[in-house]
Amino acid sequence: MRIGIVGAGMTVPWFLEAAKLIPEMEVRALYVRKEEKRQELCEKYQVPVAYDSYEKLLADASIDVLYLPVPNHLHYSFAKQALEAGKHVILEKPFTVTYAEAKELADLARAKGLILFEAITNQYNPNYDKVRELLPGVGDVKIVQLNYSQYSSRYEAFKQGQVAPVFDPKKAGGALMDLNVYNIHFVAGLFGEPKAVHYYPNMEKGVDTSGILVLEYPTFQCVCIAAKDCGAPLSVNIEGDKGCIFSHSNSGRFEEFHYQENKQEPVHYELARRDCIFVEELQAFTDYYVGNDRVELEKRLEHSLLVMKILDAARQK
Repeated sequence: MRIGIVGAGMTVPWFLEAAKLIPEMEVRALYVRKEEKRQELCEKYQVPVAYDSYEKLLADASIDVLYLPVPNHLHYSFAKQALEAGKHVILEKPFTVTYAEAKELADLARAKGLILFEAITNQYNPNYDKVRELLPGVGDVKIVQLNYSQYSSRYEAFKQGQVAPVFDPKKAGGALMDLNVYNIHFVAGLFGEPKAVHYYPNMEKGVDTSGILVLEYPTFQCVCIAAKDCGAPLSVNIEGDKGCIFSHSNSGRFEEFHYQENKQEPVHYELARRDCIFVEELQAFTDYYVGNDRVELEKRLEHSLLVMKILDAARQK
């Protein structure tokens, strides 16, 4: 499986480090606009081919899969071009800006027999799999609460008028799309589609710098908090009438958690790798790709579409 990468953002080195651990993956080419950065990545990670345009990368017939960690508002256009060029696509979160865009890409991938896969760490985390296994033990779920409040290094500059893409409403920035999306993936992967969605944002300069998302389920309430303008202890809590699951990690990396039945001591789990956060999801993708597991890939795609539907509903409130 030969991989091409677009861009030089924060996740690219993580991807390259993880790919080195998966024998079936060969990162063959990358496209980075700035020549200096392009050469630096190629030399450090021994990538044999570097392109100075996306069109040249798309035209490379040796590339099977493209990894697209581009800014949020470019996900749709870059992924569409890749699918039209016959490439399988690994697309960073959030999948797209709108559900309609995601649905169009999904339909295009299905029609062309291609893979469209969202790079979302928590869905492939062994800790998350263990939570799914232990969840019946907490009994009837009553309250779910997640807090991903992380003071952004770009917030001070934002207040001074320097607007990075993660704070730009025209580029699908904001706390909902950048951080709360992890919370939504976490909850939707366990409990499915909520019956109602309510979003209460704190707005600055037209963008939600923080906000509270309430997901109503038939028998319980879920609160998802995300903030880029303040910080607080990270948390994931699932409370039932027979026990609870709690963590002091964010819902993205989800590095550890405790499981506790009523009147019993908590049991601690720490199953995920901390040295290479992308390896589990890339190994899952590789297994699906090599095994041509279209059933599981379709399940994953439907999950991503559900998350986009929830994001759409949140932004309409």
